[in-house]
Amino acid sequence: MIDGTPCTPTETLIATIATLLAGCRHVIVGASSPMPGGGALLARAESGGRMRINVLGSQRHNSFTNGSVETFDLAAQGRVDAFFLGGGQIDSEANINLVGTGEYPAVDVRWPGSFGSAYLYFLVPRVILFREEHSRRVFVPKVDFVSAPGTSPPGVYRPGGPWKMLTGLGLFAFDRDRRRFRIESVHPGHTVEEILDNTGFDMDVPQRVDVTPVPAADRLALLRGRIRNELAETYPRFAAGMVPA
Repeated sequence: MIDGTPCTPTETLIATIATLLAGCRHVIVGASSPMPGGGALLARAESGGRMRINVLGSQRHNSFTNGSVETFDLAAQGRVDAFFLGGGQIDSEANINLVGTGEYPAVDVRWPGSFGSAYLYFLVPRVILFREEHSRRVFVPKVDFVSAPGTSPPGVYRPGGPWKMLTGLGLFAFDRDRRRFRIESVHPGHTVEEILDNTGFDMDVPQRVDVTPVPAADRLALLRGRIRNELAETYPRFAAGMVPA
């Protein structure tokens, strides 16, 4: 809280993303991703500028001249530490669906498409699944279409894959060997029961589940000042909705 203004859920999500990115050398954020973008900008600021970030769609915070090609090339070379993926559907084994619902190809609802999701899912070591909406519509027992598989059979070369998942209700870790999610923390104002009620599959629940920390005052000040201003270059409407310093 600063000057009587409490931390917002959006600020908690951005701060959590920044914490997850700590120690990364190079982070790439896809287009239309204001909260991951804010988290990357915050992580870079807290690293003293040592972290390289590329926010696709930005001119000021993106050194690429051909974003998609350079993203794929760097990922193949092992030079991208973290990336964000989402999906219209995500299932218990971290498979994601970016194509649509229903029986392919005659889907009932059509989404933008898989693009390079499967490629990056295989190569980037810290893939963070991000979806603010946490509902049974999104978190389904089995996706209708696999845009990118969460796991691979033995013998498949795969240095990358799902590492964490962040939603509007909590933070989750993914065990690639057991092919299961585990609740890591619950965001303030929410409960484990709420998470389970709004998830269409089982997940592991530790005996003690922490509450996701809200950003400290100095971090909140950085978010509401410098980071909000930096985000405004790429996401003006999103930045305008954030709490100003």
